[in-house]
Order: sequence, then structure tokens, then C-alpha cells
Amino acid sequence: MRQRVLRGGLCAPRGRKTGKRMATSTLTQAKKNKADEFYTQMPDIEAEVRHYRDQFEGKSVLCNCDDPYESHFFKYFALNFNFLKLRKLVATCYAGSSVMQTELPLYDVYGVAESDAEARNPYKIEITEVVDTNADGTADLVDVAYLLRNKKNVLTVLKGDGDFRSPECVELMRQTDIVVTNPPFSLFREFMAQLMALDKKFLIIGSKNAITYLDIFSLIKEDKLWMGHGFPNGNAFFRVPDAYDREWAAGVFDQTTGLVKFRNVSWFTNLDVSKRHEFLTLYRNYTPEEYPRYANYDAIEVSKVSEIPCDYDGEMGVPITFLDKYNPDQFEIIGSSRFLGRPMSEIAPKGTYVAGGIRFYLPKGDGTYRRLYDRIVIRRKKRSAK
Repeated sequence: MRQRVLRGGLCAPRGRKTGKRMATSTLTQAKKNKADEFYTQMPDIEAEVRHYRDQFEGKSVLCNCDDPYESHFFKYFALNFNFLKLRKLVATCYAGSSVMQTELPLYDVYGVAESDAEARNPYKIEITEVVDTNADGTADLVDVAYLLRNKKNVLTVLKGDGDFRSPECVELMRQTDIVVTNPPFSLFREFMAQLMALDKKFLIIGSKNAITYLDIFSLIKEDKLWMGHGFPNGNAFFRVPDAYDREWAAGVFDQTTGLVKFRNVSWFTNLDVSKRHEFLTLYRNYTPEEYPRYANYDAIEVSKVSEIPCDYDGEMGVPITFLDKYNPDQFEIIGSSRFLGRPMSEIAPKGTYVAGGIRFYLPKGDGTYRRLYDRIVIRRKKRSAK
């Protein structure tokens, strides 16, 4: 099966809809238009990876779902191979890439017949040495082009189509230490399951909506997965192929730069993140008036992460943005509103609430109930006295 790659994980907002409804609507629209390839920018990769520099030393890195000369992931690690003290860099190309072999044709590098190169066979590149050919102390794009002429670096045509689930690509993942990529949005859970099954370290991009999936949320709850540092100012910019119809990206596509902007994507990782050890400062005091209780679950509503009370020890529902501040030494994650809330049909008459999937509801005071967005239920941990 040929893998369709979604580089950015989300589709751009359009029209007047806001919030999650807008993201869902435009994701559907983009799928209809087959606008499913988004390319991560080098500055965003640099801004995230710098927080984990020491954890890459002596490691092998796999950038799958990434055509080596199409992907900024490969370019970043090739350019910083010596700086990060990597042992090996591996990248795979999938069948059907729109720019495969156009920036660095195989026949130009290895003397492959042009007719064979045009067949666009998927391949893998294994880099074990990056030489500073200019003797300027750094690797530049000229050095990257030279990589494939180095006998210590190997290009191999794959037997399959380059899908990350194919046996040879699974074996590549098994052999490497850290996986860094932007996997297909529609296959995010399957990609994550493969990482977990192979016990891999990883740093990948995905939609924040994935947090609400039971299998992904369970990993977060078990401290097997957490959020990375995130995109600068919460804004992620992705390049889209020139051939795409950009009507669905109205309002967020910049004609000058050719980039689309998303706010609902993040980095997911199991590498150690410094912010996971930072304690969130709590200053608000609990009062029943300011923190109402849910109608269908025994917990209080905290509508903003900054308003978590400092003197409440019970269960609290907070927005999913809490995970950007989550310190497992300060808080315990109990569960999610999608799986904890009682059905409102067991509590209130029909017509007094907006029906839908399980969520938390707050009484309005007039016999009706307000349905909330997804909430994560947490509880403060008591800090032991030193």
C-alpha cells in the first residue's frame, strides 16, 4: 500500500468557523482536495532539537517518511551531523514523492541511468561520515551534496514502497536509536504504536487533537509520551507543494513566503524535556463560586491552566493545553472527559443539554447545561517536606 504523507498534521483554517470546529472542517476539506503534504521548516526543527542536543550524542537517527533531499529533517541532521556527534543518520524515501530525485538526481551522483532514476524507486540513505570539504569548520549544503559521493555513505534502493510499516522500514526503525520526523497525520496512532512496540526514542510532530485519542492519551497518562517544547509562539509554518489549490487555506496562506500557519500542532516525544521538571506557580485560592462542579463527573472546572487553585486537593478538569505545562512530580493525570463523564441522558431530561460524544457539562442555573470542550482531569501531588 502506498503511503500518503501528511507533513504538517493539520489543515489550515478557512471561513468564519473558529477553534476545533474550524480545524476539523478544513482537515476534511484538505483531504477532499488531496492537499495532504506539508513540509516542516528548518527553523522549527532547529528550535526544537536544540533542547535535546546531549541526548543525540553517539546515537543513530532515523528520518522516515522523509525524502532525503526534500526533507528539512534530513538536511538539518546532515548539516549538524558532527555538531550533534551522531553515529549514523538514516532517511527513507517513499514511492510517489512529488519531488523525489529532482534536487539531487541519482544518475548525477552514482552514474545511475537516467531512465532508471526516472522510475522513482524509493530508497534509503545511510550517512556515517560528514566531511568538511571546504575546510571552514562547518558542513554546508555543498558538503551535503557530497555526502552521497563518500564511500562510507550508502544509498540503497528499497524492495518495497518505503511505507514505514513495510518489513524493511520496520527493521530500519528497529536498528536506530531515535526517530525524528513528521509522520502521516492520518496514521499518527499507528506510527506511535510502532514506536512503542519497538521501544524507540522519538521526537515527532502531530496534531494536538491526537491527545484526545484513548491510545495516545493512555501513553501520556502512563508517562510514556509527553509534549515537547513546541513551536515558537505556538505557531507552526509549513510549506506546501506549488501545485496545490490553496482555496482551503484562505486566511492562513502567505502568498509571499508560500507557507501556511497552524496553531494546533505540537511536538511529541519521550526524550527528556527540561520543562517537565519545572513547577507551575499556583496563586489562586479555591472557592465554590469560582470553580463550579460538573454535572456528570465529580470534579471542579478550571477553565484556564493559569487559574489552577493552590489549595484544592481534589480532582480538577483543565484544558488540554495543560499538557504543555505538565510536571509529573507536581500533578497526577486521572483521565479525560471523553472517558470519565457519565452520559447526560442518565442525569438530565432530553432537550436541556446539547447531545454528542461524552464530555463534561456545567449547570447554567436555569435547568439547562453547557457542554465543554475536552478536559483532562488532574490532581495535585503533595510535595514531601525536605
